[in-house]
Amino acid sequence: MYYAIVFLPLLGFLTAGILGRWIGARGSELVTTSLMAVVAVLSWIAFFDVALGIGGAKVPVALWIQSGDLVANWMLRIDTLTAVMLVVVNTVSALVHLYSIGYMHEDPHRPRFFAYLSLFTFAMLTLVTADNLLQMFFGWEGVGLASYLLIGFWFQKDSANAAAMKAFIVNRVGDFGFLLGIFLVFVLFGSITFDQIFPNVQAHTSETFRFIGFEWNAITLACLLLFLGAMGKSAQFLLHTWLPDAMEGPTPVSALIHAATMVTAGVFMVARFSPLFEAAPDALVVVTIVGAITAFFAATVGLVQNDIKRVIAYSTCSQLGYMFVALGVGAYGAGVFHLFTHAFFKALLFLGAGSVIHAMHHEQDMRHMGALRRYIPFTTVMMAIGTLALTGFPYTAGYYSKDAIIEAAYASTRFGSGLAFTATVVAALMTSFYSWRLFFMTFEGMARWGNHDHGHDGHHGHGDHKPHESPFVMLFPLIILAFGALAAGYVFKDYFIGHDYEGFWKGALYTAADNKILEDMHHVPAWVAYSPFVMMVLGFLIALVMYIVNTSLPAKIANAVPALYRFLLNKWYFDELYDILFVRTAQRLGRFFWKFGDGAVIDGLGPNGIAARVLDVTRGVVRLQSGYVYHYAFAMLIGVAAFVSWYLAGGAL
Repeated sequence: MYYAIVFLPLLGFLTAGILGRWIGARGSELVTTSLMAVVAVLSWIAFFDVALGIGGAKVPVALWIQSGDLVANWMLRIDTLTAVMLVVVNTVSALVHLYSIGYMHEDPHRPRFFAYLSLFTFAMLTLVTADNLLQMFFGWEGVGLASYLLIGFWFQKDSANAAAMKAFIVNRVGDFGFLLGIFLVFVLFGSITFDQIFPNVQAHTSETFRFIGFEWNAITLACLLLFLGAMGKSAQFLLHTWLPDAMEGPTPVSALIHAATMVTAGVFMVARFSPLFEAAPDALVVVTIVGAITAFFAATVGLVQNDIKRVIAYSTCSQLGYMFVALGVGAYGAGVFHLFTHAFFKALLFLGAGSVIHAMHHEQDMRHMGALRRYIPFTTVMMAIGTLALTGFPYTAGYYSKDAIIEAAYASTRFGSGLAFTATVVAALMTSFYSWRLFFMTFEGMARWGNHDHGHDGHHGHGDHKPHESPFVMLFPLIILAFGALAAGYVFKDYFIGHDYEGFWKGALYTAADNKILEDMHHVPAWVAYSPFVMMVLGFLIALVMYIVNTSLPAKIANAVPALYRFLLNKWYFDELYDILFVRTAQRLGRFFWKFGDGAVIDGLGPNGIAARVLDVTRGVVRLQSGYVYHYAFAMLIGVAAFVSWYLAGGAL
């Protein structure tokens, strides 16, 4: 069963990728989607068998690499954490495959698209089933490659190519740190296999390692380097800039990246390495603070974005910050719980946004929408459910997981937890505001789409055509995801963070003996428990007033504080800052090495310089061949004089 779960998506990729031109677009769609449906069902069977049943297993695949002390066999590590990720990845991927049949029906390159989707899924599955760091890195780089291919799928667009390159390059920054972390772990433990690392952590807690001129605690340094990799993959503050630009890919890709693959890889990795991070409290402080800043920062930018997909993208960035806050304060179960619930309502929001874009003939700017509730009522209901879950409406999925993180941040005594609590509560207010802002601008108010002619992707706009509901093949996945967005939190809360915690996780998440955070979070003051709800209601009311009751208010506020509005609209100017610090600097440095180093020095003194000197000498010699006898006689006379002079001088000596 586990072989099928991991390798059927690879079979789908090979079938659509190699045989796509012979089986056609329809054949590629049916093969890849059918295989993913089978994998999704098997993943749920594995989840109930492992997480709610007798436990996990180790499934050998192949003898992989053995070089000296380095041994890395391909082994599938099946425990509760893996089972949770299998359900998340394969359920969302199967629904995205099905949804794409309708969304991409006009694209001439569907076999390639479905092949890339299956490749993306396979890479993520190799990551979450990894039993050693090399296997994890293989999947880690695989999802990076697949994201590059999918973000830049519409390669005819310069913006898509730029976004794909940006995602690839920014992730390499984090991956460099991840590689260094892998190297350090191997140096410390002499192994990269988890079963050789985790039981021996305590034996290395006092060791130090010299790095960049400073003496570090070795475990802390290893965790910080590993977390740098997580910052890149999960788009944390400073390495977040690639995530919003990833919206240049087709909407199903956005759903897959933001809900199930790629961005969840960093959260999973930190959770998997909980035995290591528990022994490095200073590293957990960094995780907490970075997560808190990300949650706040991304929420502020989401307040003013006008592209429907970018609003949801910044929401993802913010929610990932919540997950890292939970991991940072030691509430690993709460962090993975939010990853689990977030997958349902975030995939629902992205696919719902895709249905809106489909209805609006590829329009993505919310300023050119409005009043769509009357034309696409089913999509409206689905988006409302996703919005309720994202904002933490009571008894929805987000209510249980997000509130648990806020309570854990308050209950924690770790340095930075106060900042994390404040940031997450304020971010809850902003999340509610921008989520309902999106809903009101898109589905309520007046229609603002009558005279707009072109969509965001350069496709022809709707003109006089009225918005229309999407086909059933696109709406059915929304129903499944809506059910998860409503019920997943209530059904699984006791397993992830409640009284069934130990029996559910079975040691897949490690917590130190003095880590009582999951118990303490249930005893916070009432005002802490109610604060997310209050913020949710307040954000809803502000959005209602600004975008339903008095629609002139947003423009007035923007005009009153234009600098702040531009600051948020331009995403805190990180792209411009990085352009000055890194992009232009790299270009100038490259131009210097090209013009001076390569052109003037290497070529000037090397091959080109020698060739030029030879030409100069030969040019002078050629002038001697004039054809006049007296020139040659003169040259002979000079030669005789030189010879006589040399002879006399030599004879005198």
